[in-house]
Amino acid sequence: MAIREIVKLGHPALKAKSEAVKIIDRETLALIKDLKDTFYNTDGVGLAAPQIGVNKRVVIIDLRDGMEPILLINPVIKRRLGHQESEEGCLSYPGYFGFLERPKAVIVKGLNEMGEEVKYKGVDLLSIVFCHEIDHLEGIMFCDKAYEIYEEEAQPVVSLPEKKRK
Repeated sequence: MAIREIVKLGHPALKAKSEAVKIIDRETLALIKDLKDTFYNTDGVGLAAPQIGVNKRVVIIDLRDGMEPILLINPVIKRRLGHQESEEGCLSYPGYFGFLERPKAVIVKGLNEMGEEVKYKGVDLLSIVFCHEIDHLEGIMFCDKAYEIYEEEAQPVVSLPEKKRK
């Protein structure tokens, strides 16, 4: 369909809670196609519909490590296990990275593009990406949770209060 613009920090779609997809119709399939086209035009590992300005609960994840890409509609984290420190960036906040705490593993359920229920266990990087993309659906960006943010190739530009760390 089309490569869409990835909206940046400050765009209202990134702060809004996304709506559940009620039916997988032509409009939903067109959104999925645009999301895929846009995603594969980047070097990221995940993209959520709000990042292309659409507040629908759809994400695509591809770690680009040979695994099968994951397309999830209405994803929900059912279980969080353990903790890990994560260093993250975002296509909607280019040039900045931050440190935050994420689960070591998650169990995620949702629908695939055929409307079938699917379930995944994400560990390590996949857990981080599931959490990052599902946060976008809630209007949350990594920088909202980070305890330290820095500009690429620079020292930390923001050190947030210790209370953000768990």
